[in-house]
Amino acid sequence: MIRRFLNKVFGQKPHRHSAKLHALTASQHSLRPQAISPCALRVIKTLQENGFQAYVVGGAVRDLLLQKSPKDFDVATNATPEQIRRLIRRSRIIGRRFQIIHVPCHDEIVEVTTFRGHAPHDHHSQTDEHGRLTRDNVFGSLEEDATRRDFTANALFYDPVHNTLLDYFSGTKDIAARRLVMIGDPVLRFREDPVRLLRAIRFSAKLGFTLDAALIAPLRELGNLLAPIPESRLFDELLKLLLSGQARSCLELLHQFGLHTHLLPHLDSLWTNPDHVHFITLALDNTDGRLQDKKPVSPGFLLAALFWPSVQILWQTRQAQGEPLYPALFGAMEAVLDEQRKTLPIPHRFDGTMKEIWGLQPRFEQRSGQRPSRLLEHPRFRAGYDFLLLRAASGNTTPELGVWWTTFLEADPDTRPSLLVQETRKPRSRRRRSP
Repeated sequence: MIRRFLNKVFGQKPHRHSAKLHALTASQHSLRPQAISPCALRVIKTLQENGFQAYVVGGAVRDLLLQKSPKDFDVATNATPEQIRRLIRRSRIIGRRFQIIHVPCHDEIVEVTTFRGHAPHDHHSQTDEHGRLTRDNVFGSLEEDATRRDFTANALFYDPVHNTLLDYFSGTKDIAARRLVMIGDPVLRFREDPVRLLRAIRFSAKLGFTLDAALIAPLRELGNLLAPIPESRLFDELLKLLLSGQARSCLELLHQFGLHTHLLPHLDSLWTNPDHVHFITLALDNTDGRLQDKKPVSPGFLLAALFWPSVQILWQTRQAQGEPLYPALFGAMEAVLDEQRKTLPIPHRFDGTMKEIWGLQPRFEQRSGQRPSRLLEHPRFRAGYDFLLLRAASGNTTPELGVWWTTFLEADPDTRPSLLVQETRKPRSRRRRSP
């Protein structure tokens, strides 16, 4: 009663702790079995024919309700991993913290999980000093599984065989209102898994959902919980943010709540410079546009863009201190990446691409002799050239340089020599012989 009174006074809604099932029939929802992938449908039919419950769950259901095409289809069931593996050929168990089943079908993999239960504090479930779940293999009921999910929009279960939609936490209403609501107390749920802080940002930006009022304070105050999260998991979440199709909105929200300091702290020094902000936002917008057009994107290219202003500043500083051009550039690269490693290291498969793109930029200034033709043969030429065009479009280098390289690239081999810029050399002073 006291909590209800305080919530009323301060305008906060009570947290949704209790589940209440709403079973929606075909006439009450817009989902259709034909929208489910054949592989996921086959998995569900196999499980149901053998006496188990099975549903499409999570993001696929949410996206279909939003008239979006799901990237993949996940299935939840009351069958255990061992039972699933015995029933479905070529399936395999993966994971330690969460045991799941992967079912490969042609060009997709259907992920199948067993319903999760409320874990008691025993050998099946372990938490650290921050309340973070470190091990969790307790199975439970459908209702318990719904309660364990993070946001109401992700706690929907669709049965394509009987065309029914199960909703325990009014997720369909929140989706219709485009509102992101946490199931349960946000502080406790974020402590259980701090990566939910980043998921909240991603879903809000990607789906265009308003953050529920109860999420605002925890998002501002609990960022330090990300510190003990494994670097590989944090980097995976960073990539999901950058490749969400709403990378610009994601970074803006990260900055708004101070969460960027746990992923990309160098951005703090760049937000105050309009030229740097323009360059970065143009790179983010270009990436979002390519994803919307179903074109491939390179994470290494985007990361190179995010760190380029920092590299360029230090490069220019080192040159001003007397270092030659290339040693200054390579030293700046390593210094910037070393600083980033203190927070979240960039994996080698990406920082190698970043260094190659950065290292090519001075070579685009060389437009005489055989050097332009040799540069065309470089395996990273296209990435370096696209990066140059991004710099030219943002004012980071002269537009004329980008135009020249586009003309040179599109010209036939016989025409290219006429496009070369004649190199002007200072005449050498002749030494007088000493008498």
